[in-house]
Amino acid sequence: MAKDNLLGGSLWDAYSNKVTTLMNNPQHQGEITEEEAAAHGNKLIVADFGAESCGDAVRLYWEINPETDVIENAKFKSFGCGTAIASSDVMTELCMGKTVDEAVKITNIDVEKALRDDPDTPAVPPQKMHCSVMAYDVIKKAAGLYKGVDAESFEEDIIVCECARVSLSTLQEVIRLNDLKTIEEITDYTKAGGFCKSCIKPGGHEEREYYLVDILADTRRQMDEEKLAAAADAGALGDFEHMTLVQQIKAIDAVIDESVRQFLVMDGGNMEVIDIKSSDDNIDVYIRYLGACNGCASSTTGTLYAIESTLKEKLSQKIRVLPI
Repeated sequence: MAKDNLLGGSLWDAYSNKVTTLMNNPQHQGEITEEEAAAHGNKLIVADFGAESCGDAVRLYWEINPETDVIENAKFKSFGCGTAIASSDVMTELCMGKTVDEAVKITNIDVEKALRDDPDTPAVPPQKMHCSVMAYDVIKKAAGLYKGVDAESFEEDIIVCECARVSLSTLQEVIRLNDLKTIEEITDYTKAGGFCKSCIKPGGHEEREYYLVDILADTRRQMDEEKLAAAADAGALGDFEHMTLVQQIKAIDAVIDESVRQFLVMDGGNMEVIDIKSSDDNIDVYIRYLGACNGCASSTTGTLYAIESTLKEKLSQKIRVLPI
């Protein structure tokens, strides 16, 4: 089938050759009957899953050896678009020869990557990523039927971005560890929100329980509250000199976040603590300026004095701040 007969121009080019081939010539489409499975001494599992957002549906047939739990044969029927057919075909192929426990670990990302012509080029446009998600969900459904458990029991965490399989805990951890402040940064780090975009904010093609905008706001608020609490605790301790190195760095970061960093960021810069070295007379705090602050004339005069004065006031009069 000629590409121009189905989709116009650049959109059709967003599909890999493997996807377009399997759309029209799937290798594992069909069904397995109870009689066929029984003839091989195997158990037949038939699982159905439908995507409410697009109306597509897939039926998955597993022929499982009950002694080894190995999926010895698999077929599918797909009721939907060509991408759903291609995704279901690859999903079925990935299942064969695996145990049920191994198959349930197959993700939608595995399916999408198996559809690529080369490792670095996505197989489908972002708005069609949900088709591989449907393939992942029907695997869970089949495994649940075989084991006699709910399909959701295979999900260890709350999934926020179905397309990239990014969990709530992962998003919260990445925001904290990397001090992320924008949705674009979250997408760069995790791929969440980079495909169908429904998880970014309300109003996408599929309603979600959790949205990136809310997770970012809530996590940032918690981080700010924790920093203020840490700064308060540091001030209450009144014994900065006897803290461990890790405690000292956390106390300094808390004070900087509370009183200094916002002004550096406003000017396009920032700073980070590199090291702390203590002697009988001084506690030398080595810092590195980032962004616009790096090389700025005031970074060694007024700005440096402001940072040092704030740390002296909040933590210890023995502090000296030294840029490197």
